[in-house]
Amino acid sequence: MPYIQNTDADRAHMLETIGARSLEELFEDIPKSIRWTGAFDIPEALSELELADAVNRLALKNITSSCRPTFLGAGIYRHFVPELVNHLAGRSEFVTAYTPYQPEASQGALQAFFEYQTMICMLAGLDISNASMYDGATALTESALMAIDLKRKKKIVLSAAVHPEYKQVLRTYLQHAGVEIVEIPAENGVTPVDAALSSLEGAAALVVQSPNFFGCIEDVKSLSAAAEAAGTLCALSVDPISLSVLEAPGKQGVHIVTGEGQALGTPMNFGGPGFGFMAARSEFIRRLPGRIVGQTEDKAGRQAYVLTFQTREQHIRRARATSNICTNHALVALRAVVYLSALGRTGFKTLGKLVAAKSHQAAEMIAAIPGFEAAFGAPFFKEFTIRCPRPAAEVNGILLEKGIVGGYEAGRDFPGSEHHMIFAVTEMTTDYELNLLIDALKGMA
Repeated sequence: MPYIQNTDADRAHMLETIGARSLEELFEDIPKSIRWTGAFDIPEALSELELADAVNRLALKNITSSCRPTFLGAGIYRHFVPELVNHLAGRSEFVTAYTPYQPEASQGALQAFFEYQTMICMLAGLDISNASMYDGATALTESALMAIDLKRKKKIVLSAAVHPEYKQVLRTYLQHAGVEIVEIPAENGVTPVDAALSSLEGAAALVVQSPNFFGCIEDVKSLSAAAEAAGTLCALSVDPISLSVLEAPGKQGVHIVTGEGQALGTPMNFGGPGFGFMAARSEFIRRLPGRIVGQTEDKAGRQAYVLTFQTREQHIRRARATSNICTNHALVALRAVVYLSALGRTGFKTLGKLVAAKSHQAAEMIAAIPGFEAAFGAPFFKEFTIRCPRPAAEVNGILLEKGIVGGYEAGRDFPGSEHHMIFAVTEMTTDYELNLLIDALKGMA
């Protein structure tokens, strides 16, 4: 019996219902010149049991972090997800919810968004947050667009150490907007403050990432001070887990903070989905893209939640919208709320310290192998870049043969860095996995 079955009687009944005598009559409005007349090479239908078996056999061909030691990060990370997150986020009222067009009727969802905004503001050290965005790349791009709108200037100064995919998205958005993008080369893995300062004249924003793509922690305070001195906004993309141990960007003078929130309670899922977060100073509230949920009281004096601002183009006149970004990844953002609530302040700080300790331990062990050395001397968090004695692609090929997923090959995006590999280490990296990696690398020394 096929998995999805329409019998001849079913088809006849459907045709009768719509007033058609045959399938040919149903499709007669389609010109014969564009109809497909050949045979389709489609295998026979499978039963549900057979289909489940076929899909499972295909799935077993995947290499996942649950069955292989994995040291690949580059924007998507393996962190522990408490079962509480899956349980609460899997409730039907959240899973089936969509963008609320009569939002005040969905008080539970609005409260979840409000709590999310509060947590993002606490992490970023800033005043306001919207109710999430698509991902880290679009969030960073929206921060640049917001700065252009606020400053009325068409120039962006961009650190070369920003995630390559984020830079691609930014350039795609701005390529026909007449905006000049000045990219500052990294030195020793970080953005040189002097070079940034000398490039900021006439710029709307300095766009930086910290920890950056190489894992290095930028001198955020000096970079934001340089932007302030030039009358420019500083837009910073961050790893939210790093904010458990690093000073909040807002307290270092940053104007706009964005980032990718996948690490906050969402599995890697082969690269997605994640969600973008965004926070800014209160004076920018009317230029923040997306939606902002606020807390108020109803006529009876009961606590209530409302959409205080809805600047998406589907809610207001398009010409007045701050952005054409239409919706968000609210369910994934909800997972972040549950995740952060489950860990609490103490648990979140403990997580950050554990990630920092494990990644530094791994970096020291790898750098102690003859032929391998740290590529940069800057401080780092979670990720670190190693200069290998062989091309990184070759090293990864050997590691994969030994059942290990290695780091990111920097040469894919940075010419001249073919021997550089970016390793990611989190609280999920066990001593056993690390020792397997060390033993495999020693064989290549």
